[in-house]
Amino acid sequence: MSRLRVAIIGAGLGGIAAAVKLKKSTSAEITVFEQSAGVGGTWYDNRYPGCEVDVHSHAYSFSFLKYDWPRTHATQPELLAYANHVVDHFGLRPHLRLSTRVTALVWEETSSTYTLSTEHGDSLTFDVVISALGLLSVPRYPEWPGLDTFTGPVFHTSRWKEHDLAGKNVAVVGTGSTAVQIVPAIAPDAANVYVYQREPGWIEPKNEREFTPRERWMYRRVPLAQRISRARIFHKGNLRFKGYDVNSRRQRLMRSSCERFIDSTIADPDVRQAVTPDYPWGCKRPILSSTFYGSLNRDNVSLVPHAVTRVFPGGVEDATGSVRDIDVLILSTGFQPTKFLAGLDVKGRDGRGIHDVWRERATAFMGITVPGFPNFFILYGPNTNGGVSVIAQLERQAEVVVGAVRRLARTHRRTIDTSPAAARRFTAWVDRRLASNASAMNSGCHNYYHDGSGHNVTQWPGGHLAYALATRVIARFGLRSPS
Repeated sequence: MSRLRVAIIGAGLGGIAAAVKLKKSTSAEITVFEQSAGVGGTWYDNRYPGCEVDVHSHAYSFSFLKYDWPRTHATQPELLAYANHVVDHFGLRPHLRLSTRVTALVWEETSSTYTLSTEHGDSLTFDVVISALGLLSVPRYPEWPGLDTFTGPVFHTSRWKEHDLAGKNVAVVGTGSTAVQIVPAIAPDAANVYVYQREPGWIEPKNEREFTPRERWMYRRVPLAQRISRARIFHKGNLRFKGYDVNSRRQRLMRSSCERFIDSTIADPDVRQAVTPDYPWGCKRPILSSTFYGSLNRDNVSLVPHAVTRVFPGGVEDATGSVRDIDVLILSTGFQPTKFLAGLDVKGRDGRGIHDVWRERATAFMGITVPGFPNFFILYGPNTNGGVSVIAQLERQAEVVVGAVRRLARTHRRTIDTSPAAARRFTAWVDRRLASNASAMNSGCHNYYHDGSGHNVTQWPGGHLAYALATRVIARFGLRSPS
């Protein structure tokens, strides 16, 4: 049998993980398609001031490669350098097709292959296709009346445009993980920064810092040092997950810690009250930032604890009717994580489109495979977000794909599909775990976990260890080789 041809869509950290593991453990011919001009995914696209990860570097990196991280939490340039380092270390450059967006996949039953189409008019054939498009890649743009009339610069944070903000009045709409990085970074230059907050989030101090020379030497020279550090981070993360039970002691500890952080860093009591949520810790994704609260003490930074309702050519109006004159409008309005595979048309058996199958809700067995779409795998698919570090989740998913590719090559079978019964049982189990009335995720705040029908389609209902065990044991029973 000839070598299997495998296409990977996306050269972010998920696509890189899949390519590395396939190259190390299979003889497949690998092609990685990336719509951007470089690798890194979200860390290539997001270049706003202050951009950095909020997960410790030793956890937000691959387990199969030791790396000399300079700080506890990597900045965007450092993460982009890391992605390129991994690509070069494992010789993936020849497999890349950059600046090439994949537009469609069509399953050909007679040949058991996919026809892959690109924006350049290519029509290519692959035996296996892996989607590594990521979860936070489709920006959410608000539908405010008058937005198109604004005469100054206006842009989403993931499409950052460089402007001289000196002496400018700037509105930052949103107080999520991105906004809390941008505000402290731009406040020293702007004349005024108005921070529009629809709903506050629980914020914890990130405690980021440079590693000392001694620490860096130890992590470079002592073989187990990074592994021990990584294990400690995952252990703490598993303990944090217990806090999602609103009746737990861990929930009370997390809330108390966040409240003490507010009281110790914000001077104005009205601002302290405005940034304190009235819902449990964990209803939204917890935010980590050591500098955002302090920036609210600046004379030129104003928290507006109301939603934006209208935009004028030179200003914005909030829910109270107050209008503020601004020169620059920055949209930190998040993404559309529940729209999986947005922009990619995938057709499986009998010509069924995956978005038609997902019309009521997006589901996938272990978040990786969908019945009726043989030899097609998803990284960072439905209900796989969480587990301390998404990088670890992506590695486990890539290992499932490698196992399937090896099985195809070993058995000389042409397809691997998913048992519909196994997929239904998996989704039912996830729903039961997530539907608990005691889960903070169901506490009524605005979060990105739920689709329009109220289904939690993004979150994994446990820690990473549970997902690792599930992908190693359960996945093999849901994947079958019918031909």
